[in-house]
Amino acid sequence: MSTLLTDPAAPGRRQRAGLASRLPRPRVPVVTLLAGLVLAAVVVCFLVPGLVETHDPARADVTARLEGPSAQHLAGTDSLGRDVFSRVVAGTRAAVGGPLVIAFGAISIATLLGMLMGYRRGWLDVVLSRAVDVLWALPGLLIVIVVVGVIGGGYWAAVAVLIVLFVPEPLRLVRAATIEQTVKPYIEATRMLDLGTVRVLTRHLLPNLYPMLAANFFLSFTYGISALASLSFLGLGDGPGSTNWGRLLAENRADVFTNPWAAIVPALAIILTAVAVNLVGGAIYERLASRGSAR
Repeated sequence: MSTLLTDPAAPGRRQRAGLASRLPRPRVPVVTLLAGLVLAAVVVCFLVPGLVETHDPARADVTARLEGPSAQHLAGTDSLGRDVFSRVVAGTRAAVGGPLVIAFGAISIATLLGMLMGYRRGWLDVVLSRAVDVLWALPGLLIVIVVVGVIGGGYWAAVAVLIVLFVPEPLRLVRAATIEQTVKPYIEATRMLDLGTVRVLTRHLLPNLYPMLAANFFLSFTYGISALASLSFLGLGDGPGSTNWGRLLAENRADVFTNPWAAIVPALAIILTAVAVNLVGGAIYERLASRGSAR
């Protein structure tokens, strides 16, 4: 006679396992959610800085110089007694607005020219490819320093030069992707139907480039943040009194041993914003790419 061995805890485990399998699983990683929260905070500081600032960012108080973090001054004060936290919040528009313009400008130009080069080919492709090679070979930061330092123009001159210098990389990718798409049946069908170039590019080809364009937009945005912060740190593109994060870092580095938070907070703002943009951009790219593959 055989004996059937059973585990008295097995039914409970199976019940818990079944319950766990029915619970909704998080689709977005925690790190990406945290990055989204950081970007949301940056957006609020960008749109309505007055709601976040605890003091007038330009108000100096020589009796409160180089104070450490406190309930009154969350990140302490600088060498003139100005509230560091409020100055970092006020600098969000300069630190983020320029990179947004750079990303939009560079990706728009790269998309237009890259699709035309890949779709039409011929002399247009040859001429623009040589121009892109020249731009690609130029030392970008040095060019911006020369233009802003010698010719002048300030912050927006630096933004304009960076737009041009950021075009080659996404343009090459758009051109290569367009060439890849032009041999596919749906593009051949549009040519047989004699649809116009503009209609083919905008209504049929462009939607297939959205994942790549989104990834390059966020990448250009990140590069723009670091480039403008570097220029501000060097004293180019922003005048005295500017609250750009790079400028704040440069102004407060001499007092790093007295109140290190005066330099740490703007540095953290640059790093966290750049990392958050990369993480959110990667998540958006994956979502768009998965939708494209599903179609």
